[in-house]
Amino acid sequence: MATPSYPPKPAPGDRVAVLSPSAALPGLFPLPYELGLERLRKQFGLEPVEYPATRKTGSTPQERADDIHAAFADPAVKAVFASIGGDDQITVLPLLDRELLRAHPKPFFGTSDNTNLLAYLWNTGIVGCHGASVMCELGRPGAMDPLTAESLRAALFTSGPYELRAAERFRDVDSPWDDPATFDREPPMEPGSGWTWHRPDRVVEARSWGGNIEILSWLLMADREVSRDLSVYDGHVLFLDTSEDMPKADDVFWILRSMGERGLLGRFPALLMGRPKAWSFTQPNDAAAKARYTRDQRQAVLKAVDIYAPDMMVVFDVDLGHTDPQIVIPYGGTIRVDGPARRITVTY
Repeated sequence: MATPSYPPKPAPGDRVAVLSPSAALPGLFPLPYELGLERLRKQFGLEPVEYPATRKTGSTPQERADDIHAAFADPAVKAVFASIGGDDQITVLPLLDRELLRAHPKPFFGTSDNTNLLAYLWNTGIVGCHGASVMCELGRPGAMDPLTAESLRAALFTSGPYELRAAERFRDVDSPWDDPATFDREPPMEPGSGWTWHRPDRVVEARSWGGNIEILSWLLMADREVSRDLSVYDGHVLFLDTSEDMPKADDVFWILRSMGERGLLGRFPALLMGRPKAWSFTQPNDAAAKARYTRDQRQAVLKAVDIYAPDMMVVFDVDLGHTDPQIVIPYGGTIRVDGPARRITVTY
């Protein structure tokens, strides 16, 4: 398989597509969606172009695949943003035209269920952007977090190294998207505790692969977009996160164990583990419960690593995935993890 290449970057004034390859939540929750579109225009100077299924609740996989094809094929569109994630993007993948996407490479931004399309683009030879959905990061209440905005601006418009910084504060508790008052105030934040390093005894600089661990488990079960030739992952930097569904620590261990039994987990010399979402509307944990959930997940990861990848360097609580602020991670791009210096640098 060819090494994924960075697609051409947009410039201020360009048109960018906004799609719903998974759930069409802009149709149900217009407030964060419209706010995200406004920020694309005003903060980043981009002109969002909406597609037929973007707000269409219950859109078919074919309709969403058609939107993806139209966005990538349009020469006037210079990047593609997912409105949000969901849970059924895996049904869209078989309908995609790989040659069409390969012939029209563009930066694609999305997280969560968009791990499907990011993995698909990786196999197509295109570096994607794990981060910056319209409704979550761009449509954040109050204002975009400065760390998120800085990372997105660098990923959009620049090429080269970008050093990550651990967030000094982060948000875990959400407010209702159907309440206008949510968007008039800064969301509650709590102090960050920095990154936690495990076995930081080396420097690893390599291409990346990964995404949301729940979605990767579905791809593995469906035998889609995970190469049967596991050697293609040798030496890569793995990055993972968990969603607001808050999988149990046992589930995280079982997924990683399955990756280990397949011979996949041990291919990666370094793992960046995103800060876990430890609060949800269905599980509104207090501070003690959130700390316990985070601790249990970390122990589950280390248990699997010790069995299947005993030499792996791991960094916990990186600001990627389902967290606020959120750093854009180049999916298939270069990441340098410097254990002795405790530094992480991505290349946009």
